[in-house]
Amino acid sequence: MRFIPTSELIEQVMLAEMGVERLEQLFASIPAELRLQRELALPPGMAEQEQLALFQRWAARNRSRDTLSFLGGGSYSHFIPLTIDSLIQRGEFLTSYTPYQAEVSQGTLQAIFEFQTFITLLTGMEVANASVYDGASATAEAILMAQRLTRGRTRVLLAASLHPYYRRVVETYTGNLDITLADVPCEEPSGRMDPAALEGLLGDDVSCLVVQQPNFFGVVEDLDSLGERARKAGALLITIVTEALSLALLKPPGGSGADIVAGEAQSFGLPVYYGGPYLGFMATRAAHLRQLPGRISGQTVDAEGRRGFVLTLATREQHIRREKATSNICTNQNLAMTVALIYLTLMGREGLGAVARHNVSLLSYFRDRLKALPGYELRHSGPSFNEITLACPRPAGDVVAAALEKGIAPGIDLGRFFPERSHELLVAVTETQDRAAIDRLLVALGEAA
Repeated sequence: MRFIPTSELIEQVMLAEMGVERLEQLFASIPAELRLQRELALPPGMAEQEQLALFQRWAARNRSRDTLSFLGGGSYSHFIPLTIDSLIQRGEFLTSYTPYQAEVSQGTLQAIFEFQTFITLLTGMEVANASVYDGASATAEAILMAQRLTRGRTRVLLAASLHPYYRRVVETYTGNLDITLADVPCEEPSGRMDPAALEGLLGDDVSCLVVQQPNFFGVVEDLDSLGERARKAGALLITIVTEALSLALLKPPGGSGADIVAGEAQSFGLPVYYGGPYLGFMATRAAHLRQLPGRISGQTVDAEGRRGFVLTLATREQHIRREKATSNICTNQNLAMTVALIYLTLMGREGLGAVARHNVSLLSYFRDRLKALPGYELRHSGPSFNEITLACPRPAGDVVAAALEKGIAPGIDLGRFFPERSHELLVAVTETQDRAAIDRLLVALGEAA
């Protein structure tokens, strides 16, 4: 018999236990003008068979799994070893939660510790946390962390090439705080941050410079130069990574002077889900450890000298005084984190580098073949990883619609985010496509022109 928690009988028992007669009494402290004066606009309940039929009708409206996809823009399709599905469905992983009791959570704590180690190796930083919700919230948390480290500075410089969704999340986080956001434009034709514009915006009131690497348009930024400029102005450099695979090939952000590295680790074994769960990560220098949100697992020894793991640092409001907490919405993504850990362990340093180089090779093939395609040209001249922006002969939305009729999702219409870029298409090429698939894309683009 299925449990229905809102039955009238159970509701009356619960109310009696709380010492009230009616449900409305529980909300007496809420002013009447703030209450909803009507029923929620919910459809009537359905039987399970009806629900399944409804979901099947909705599913039938989706594109076939056979659609060839070149979509990116912060969510990337990569090959996922079958071993991950086999391991991640084990009960001890699937039901894992915050390891408050170290004596019964050694496996979870060790997994966190090893994930942190991988992130520090990839980013070139000294410490990393146990993960956070996603790349967008990690970006906002990194900015708030920079504010705590540079008290008195209220201006934040954001690269105009930062993922637009990430920017919107940052705006939400900072909207009611004494923080001013300012954009640093890209220079043409490289697509990189404009160094002259940056010099004009830097000042002693700037707390941090936020740069995505590679940026939203697929261009690899010159972090060495940007980091040097930020340091001269006393500002912190925050590097945001949405395509984590790039860390296997590009110079680690820590080596370019980054103070905080944050981003999205979805590329490490997580499918391109429709909305998540994704996997945010944050790493920083040891000097900034106390301001890092979330939790950190550390290695120690027990009373008998045996290796063990504990929560070394936990800076949420449930662990310390609320006013001292670095964040109260920074729960780690333990299951997604474990997926990434298994992926990184399976791939290893050599495997990860090989996949990254293969991606570069495929993108180079696409670039070379694109030269012979009339009407299209590369929008930016700077070096790129996995993604490039194309200038199209007609609105990118029309190109996308035409290609979809051929069973190909050719990329993202940038006009969705930037009205002035309505004729530009962001194309992602990963190891899930081969040269034959790229040739099909080129044919579809040519026909769409």
